[in-house]
Amino acid sequence: MSSELIDEYFEALERLKNNTPIRIPKGSKINNDNVSLEAGRKKGTIKKSRPVFDELIEEIKKANEKDIKPILEAQDKADKYKEKFIHYKKLYEECLNRELMYLEKIDKLEQLLKTNRSTNNKYFN
Repeated sequence: MSSELIDEYFEALERLKNNTPIRIPKGSKINNDNVSLEAGRKKGTIKKSRPVFDELIEEIKKANEKDIKPILEAQDKADKYKEKFIHYKKLYEECLNRELMYLEKIDKLEQLLKTNRSTNNKYFN
């Protein structure tokens, strides 16, 4: 395979890294098939069995790892905030339950106070 063809694959890889593809949609994953398509070739043209693609395949793997790393970091951050959200939601619900218990207790005490006042007023009149 000519050096010119390999260069086309590397140029396609660079376009995918920079998210400026010309043949496939922006934001496409960086993998062997998409590099092939971006280079104007068919899927499956980049194969591990072809030694001429060894360097290209390594570069694709590195680019894919760099592409995945921010996603994993964002996922970890989201999980962390989700745990905090769940924790604070639980505290909020416990607080509401406590408030409801206090309101019920106050209501019962007010009812008790009313009945006691009416009973005590009979004795003082």
